[in-house]
Amino acid sequence: MVSQHLYKKIVFRTLLLAATALVLGWLTFAEQIYILAAFVALIFIFEIAELIQFLNRTNRKIAYFFDAVRNDDSTLNFPVNTGNKALDDLNDSLNKVNELIKNIKFELREQEQYFKAILEHVSIGIITYNEKGMIFLANSAAKNLLGHEHLTHINQIVRIDRKLFSALKELQPGDRKLINFNTKNGAIQLSLKSTLFKTTQENFQLVTIQDIKNELEIKELESWIKLIRVLTHEIMNTVAPITSLSQTILGYFKNLDGKPPNEKIIQNTIKGLEVINERGTGLIGFVETYRKLTRIPRPEKKTIRVREFIDNTITLIHFEPIDGNIKIASNVQPDDLEISADKKQISQVLINLIKNAIEALKDSEDAKISVQARINENGRAQITVTDNGPGIPEDLADKIFIPFFTTKESGSGIGLSLSRQIMQLHGGTIKMESQPQNTSFTIIF
Repeated sequence: MVSQHLYKKIVFRTLLLAATALVLGWLTFAEQIYILAAFVALIFIFEIAELIQFLNRTNRKIAYFFDAVRNDDSTLNFPVNTGNKALDDLNDSLNKVNELIKNIKFELREQEQYFKAILEHVSIGIITYNEKGMIFLANSAAKNLLGHEHLTHINQIVRIDRKLFSALKELQPGDRKLINFNTKNGAIQLSLKSTLFKTTQENFQLVTIQDIKNELEIKELESWIKLIRVLTHEIMNTVAPITSLSQTILGYFKNLDGKPPNEKIIQNTIKGLEVINERGTGLIGFVETYRKLTRIPRPEKKTIRVREFIDNTITLIHFEPIDGNIKIASNVQPDDLEISADKKQISQVLINLIKNAIEALKDSEDAKISVQARINENGRAQITVTDNGPGIPEDLADKIFIPFFTTKESGSGIGLSLSRQIMQLHGGTIKMESQPQNTSFTIIF
């Protein structure tokens, strides 16, 4: 409606200008009545000025409206009874648009208050800051954890704890860090996780802060209980026969009453001592294995070309006697993928994973192992070893990383535990996913 009335008024003024111009030309060149032509020229100029003023009046009104919107002025209201139909329609449309914008702003403010209320009530601390370190949001949980009520810049965290400040400064999007933090209420352990998000104007970093001390203590206690159970089982299996045999041999000699032992007692004593020696040697080997597990050296990281590394590892595996029906394939994307790691330690991890897969496939037909390397969705390099074996039973899935736990007859039970420690020393992780015909172990750098 507005555009129709404006269109009619502009067309009318344009036609009037054209008619005046024709009359001016006719008077000037055909009739040569210069005085009348000068009067018509003045009318022509007036019509041009009036058209410009008409267009500017509409433009100024629209510009004024947009300035009000830009300045967040919602009180703006245009009169709709000016007597000018086109102007009244324009004003009515601008008022409707203004009302719509007010409603949208009101809904956005309601949503903003709703999300702020949620953030204030979550138990996880949340901080957002820009590239200059200006903090735009710090919820109550973050302020309570850090013991600081007013946070406007991350440099303020230096006064809270320098180590925490350094961790925040070094935290990259997608990173996760654990840090011990001392407060007036005692030591707590914080988990920091960072996420990057962008607006039309600048980049922001969102950091979640969570006190995981209690959770870690519970998990640590559970781990100790599981480890003690395994250690107790292994030690008791060794010590019980030694104790029993030593008591039996001691009984032989107590019952001699000063008589020399006969041949049978001597033979039984020798056999008993041999078993005691064998069990004792096994216990020493078990302790040495435990020492190996607790004395992993710090990794000496160097750049490794992943394709060459995987190919060399598979070649090394083929030199050992394995089931000839097992096929091992590899795939690396991109072809020039590189990682920074201790080659010797990571080779130990990969060999262990492939050997475990071979062990799982020993009774399988059409046995296949796949070794794949790629960049995951978080931008981190990962290597996955997958086999099409029977899978890991659900009741054993949470035990496979416990030291000395094994389902193999000749296994030591430290392979996966050792692999996990090596990956942790590299700042990475190892995870397992298992279902029938598909078991995968993934090491993430």
